[in-house]
Amino acid sequence: GLSTQPIWRKLWDDVMKTRPPNSENITCWRKKFLETFFSNVLHGVLDVSSDWRLNDHHFSPLLHSSPHVSQLTLCNMLQGAVELAAEHNQKVLENLAGSLRILKFQHLLSSDQSIRRSLVLLLHRLIHHGSVSQVSMYSWPVPDTVLLVLILSMSAGFWRSGNALAYHSSPCGLCREEDKAQSQKSAQERAESGRYDEKEWSDGENQKGSPRAPEEAGAEVNGHGADACLNSLLSGPRSPPLRNQACEEASSKVPCDHTSIQGGSSCCVSDQLSCHPVLRKTRRRLKSAVGKKRRCLRRSRGPYADPEDLYDFVFTVAREDNSGLLDKNSATEGENAENWPSSSPGSPCTGHAGCKKRGGSAGIFSLKAAHRFRSVSTLELFSIPLTGETCRTLSNLLSSWVSLENLVLSYNGLGANISCILSGLRALSRHSDCHLRMVRVSDVFSHMPCLELVRCILSAFPQLHTLSVSFDLKNQLEGNRPEGNPSCSEAEIPESCLEQLEIRFPRELLHTAFLLPVLKASRSLQQLSLDSATLPCSQELGLLLEALRECNPNLKKLSFHDVNLAEHQKEVLLLLQDPVLQEITFSFCRLFESSTTEFLSEIINTVKRNSSLKSLKLPGNRLGNHRLVALADIFSEDSSSSLCQLDVSSNCIKPDGLLEFTKKLEGHIQQRGGQIQFTHLRLFQNWLDQDAETAQEALRRLKAVCSVVNDSWDSSQAFADYISVM
Repeated sequence: GLSTQPIWRKLWDDVMKTRPPNSENITCWRKKFLETFFSNVLHGVLDVSSDWRLNDHHFSPLLHSSPHVSQLTLCNMLQGAVELAAEHNQKVLENLAGSLRILKFQHLLSSDQSIRRSLVLLLHRLIHHGSVSQVSMYSWPVPDTVLLVLILSMSAGFWRSGNALAYHSSPCGLCREEDKAQSQKSAQERAESGRYDEKEWSDGENQKGSPRAPEEAGAEVNGHGADACLNSLLSGPRSPPLRNQACEEASSKVPCDHTSIQGGSSCCVSDQLSCHPVLRKTRRRLKSAVGKKRRCLRRSRGPYADPEDLYDFVFTVAREDNSGLLDKNSATEGENAENWPSSSPGSPCTGHAGCKKRGGSAGIFSLKAAHRFRSVSTLELFSIPLTGETCRTLSNLLSSWVSLENLVLSYNGLGANISCILSGLRALSRHSDCHLRMVRVSDVFSHMPCLELVRCILSAFPQLHTLSVSFDLKNQLEGNRPEGNPSCSEAEIPESCLEQLEIRFPRELLHTAFLLPVLKASRSLQQLSLDSATLPCSQELGLLLEALRECNPNLKKLSFHDVNLAEHQKEVLLLLQDPVLQEITFSFCRLFESSTTEFLSEIINTVKRNSSLKSLKLPGNRLGNHRLVALADIFSEDSSSSLCQLDVSSNCIKPDGLLEFTKKLEGHIQQRGGQIQFTHLRLFQNWLDQDAETAQEALRRLKAVCSVVNDSWDSSQAFADYISVM
């Protein structure tokens, strides 16, 4: 029953000798210490020989702490990956495969082949045969395409099957066990299918009125009834004995570079043929019967058959043309197009603007040639420029990434390539077992109006629960849409499951008429955030509030940030008296820029009468001392307010004003007999450093009433703001 937290806290001070960041938020010092200890030893930051308790040859720091590591960051030249992939750390890697959930890459640099081999080993063990559910990449200004595509494709669960994946020139032990079990199963199936083939062949011989050409007859004799098997293969359900596990995965999970075929799912027939020796010789005739020249990569051919070349399957294409990835028989332009999703509706990458085909496309590969392993459920890319080629690869991966639940693309310079990503998402949405529920897209420039992009994503993916679209600046060439793509504003939005919608407008006009179809389709919406929007007229906010009342009766949280509400006092009061909303945010909305003292009194009286409002956030509205003191009346004896959280950050509040607010609040609490629901006060970026002693007294007394969150901000940075309120 005794807590060991103080011991681990002291160990941190003794061993780490640094102040932990955000120490007030650490709930378990044991986990924090062991996880940081593992990372510091791995990256050479901590020298174990410097501490006598750790300097013992019987003690392995990595092995001891690895079972407690749930999050790991690999940086720079991936030295940590090389160390973990070393033979002497095999047990460490096994521990991580069971404990690690989040794998992060930060500030990566180009790497050579040996480093990539180590990374492949690591990713294969931690993702394909491990428990990693999230892969995040940060700050890579000039990404190495080879390395980036490697991480993306293995995160999606793709890699070459068989012995092309190796542990130091030997096949993966876990894969080897699976292959052994599969081989035994396949042998039994071949024996059964052999008897089945003979029966089909004899039945075909006994049929009357079905003459065959000599070439076909010879092929049937040599193939032991291959025609019957081909027919059963094309018809679908009759041919399970002819498939092994790899073929089943290729046909069911990897829809042939996501080009759908009507009437069945036999798009990877050539893969199935290559998996069954009886049918190999009839490959050419089968293709003519299907009516498509679909030549998939053969597992046993190609320039990358050497098991030593672990990464060559996809990743040397940055230095080669596409022919290095394709079967020699399919190097023509018409057949090479199969590696690009078709232009049919719902298929990824139609080849329009921002998504054009080019020779030597880095990272574009045939998914039919890859074995499908376990994949992650969360992918995050922060500040990593994505070229058109990389976007096409990502689109290919997304289109069948059914395990993906969360996708975050932040500041990737997508531009027109956003249409390529949308194509992949459309293809993904057609999978019945798709799990995607959250999409966040943010960038500097917007390629299309924000509301148009929202409608485009939501019409293709009504299953989403969270959608966030954020742009800093409006693209001056916004009118140049990809050729042949209909405007997303015309797309009809089906009834959606959306619960949270966040839109950051690049100073665009907020027209309620354009947002209305989204609100009508999102009856389950609970959170709405509108940032940096410009209201075109004084009636627009009223129209928006009316639409929200009619379309979204379950809305609980509403946030406005950097939206000028100085002339919308009536609408602000209507929001504050809404009986359903539980959290309202007016952040940097210039609420009191042209208001009178009566407006503040009306706000206070409205909040006092609202028993449903739990959180009121007013950062950046220049409250000053006198308005802050007045807000204390929200908690007076005659108030029926249930307000728990108040945010008055960035409001030019000085120490004497905070102390006066504290005294007034204490008086109201005393009058109510200590019965108050107020629990949290946020005070970031106020002028509390101007009188440290008074500020400390105010904070000490406030913390006896509620939880206070503040910072040591230098108020001299706010001199311009100070002048403006004088």
